[in-house]
Amino acid sequence: MEGTHWRFLDTGVLSAAENMAIDEMLLQLKAKKKIPNTVRLLQFDPPAVLVGFHQAVEQETRFEYCKEMGIDINRRITGGGAIYFDKSQIGWEIIFDKNFFTPSIPGTELFKKLSMPIINMLNRIGIKANFRGRNDIEVNGRKISGTGGTEWGDAFLFQGTLLVDFDVDSMLKALRVPVEKLKRHEIDSLKERVTCIKWELGYTPDTKRIKRMIRESFEEYFKIKFYDSQLSEEEESLLKDYLKKFQSEQWIYRIRLPVSEQPIIYTTRVSKFGKIKGFFTVNLRRHRIQSVIFMGDFFSFPNEVVYNLESSLKEIPLEQELINRHIMNFFTNYKKWAIPDAKIADFLKLIDSLFQKLKMVEYGIKPELTNHIFLVNGSYEEIINLRPSHILFPYCAKSTDCPYRYIDDCTMCGECSIGKAYKMAFDHNLKPITITSYECLIKTLRFLKNLNISAYIGCCCEQFYIKHQKAFESAKIPAILLDIDSTTCYDLGKANYAYKGEFENQTQLNLMLLKKVLDEL
Repeated sequence: MEGTHWRFLDTGVLSAAENMAIDEMLLQLKAKKKIPNTVRLLQFDPPAVLVGFHQAVEQETRFEYCKEMGIDINRRITGGGAIYFDKSQIGWEIIFDKNFFTPSIPGTELFKKLSMPIINMLNRIGIKANFRGRNDIEVNGRKISGTGGTEWGDAFLFQGTLLVDFDVDSMLKALRVPVEKLKRHEIDSLKERVTCIKWELGYTPDTKRIKRMIRESFEEYFKIKFYDSQLSEEEESLLKDYLKKFQSEQWIYRIRLPVSEQPIIYTTRVSKFGKIKGFFTVNLRRHRIQSVIFMGDFFSFPNEVVYNLESSLKEIPLEQELINRHIMNFFTNYKKWAIPDAKIADFLKLIDSLFQKLKMVEYGIKPELTNHIFLVNGSYEEIINLRPSHILFPYCAKSTDCPYRYIDDCTMCGECSIGKAYKMAFDHNLKPITITSYECLIKTLRFLKNLNISAYIGCCCEQFYIKHQKAFESAKIPAILLDIDSTTCYDLGKANYAYKGEFENQTQLNLMLLKKVLDEL
């Protein structure tokens, strides 16, 4: 390789369509032997969301937010997941003959070799970086550069994003990340999965300096010499034709799939070590887990053990036995990890809950609605077949001025969702009971246990279910619990008032979901 000359191309700040068009143009020109091996640096203005080649815009982006904020949406020619590219980031890519490197076959070994110049550059400025998994550069378990590649004939394009500074809040809003029902500390947990040069150093180095160091690192590691270049006249002319394709809706929306085919399904488990949530983006058409995020109020040592587990589950087939075996092998083979009071079984229970929710889809429940159904002591199918006899409603869904708000009765006047729900219960031969406090719930569960009922249905907010999950399970009665629609006592910081039966706001039952479940009986 000694003495080999490559082209160094800094195309500066361009739109998403222009940058994507240049990618394909350079790759195809390289395949035709019309250009030399090239390293290109690129930036974006306006900010952009770039979905992977095989992804659907509807499933990966929040289109309305992007439109409102002037964020471009486009599609890469490389695979992988959707990324957010703001003005501060620097893109880097290598376009080369496959036979330049050994091995020339795309895979983890080649990807690591192609990432080493960036890793070395980060190490030189005082940031200890490593290659993780199939295609990430990380710092202490936090991603600082994601990578991916594609080929055309004998040419290969490998690219990455280097996070210099990062507007993580805009990223969470622009991508379809499950943030709506997360608390502030849970959103902060999502942010902990990425880092950038500014966060690591405490300041932002000059962009020219970063680019110069990237250039020097590529020369040193690949043992090559660069010459500076602009796009040639031929390339500028060709770019106009390529640009038409990458500005077109046919390209950007070349894959159209409804959100329901790649839903985000989440499950929650409370155990001795704390609360843990699993957010699973599942591709129902390809029958795979697209991505997963684990978060909660637990501690892990080292911090990155959970992040590495998430990374290892990307694109895994949606097969419960396979996933369980993968998780057990991961923890068995991981060097020195600890999550105090946690067991591998706690993660396996989240997987079991995921597959229980997927079974609900077979009953015609939309995947996103399964996030509002909580199962206690049985699967959905088992509980439906047990024919529940009672249904529990929260007093907080009654009108605040209703004389029956704090007692177990209802005139079904139609002034609130409880009245309609009581009527639905009677129509399905279920006995409704109003729960007026936490103590009332415990007494009611004991009463139902003594009656030896087979199962019941209940309505409560997700926070109440999570906090009292053990109490529901300890009653040993199978139950289907349905989330309520509106702002709850937990959202308003008034959980203690609700506990005593003194919550003064009114909530709303999810009558559509309740009807769907009752119609199965």
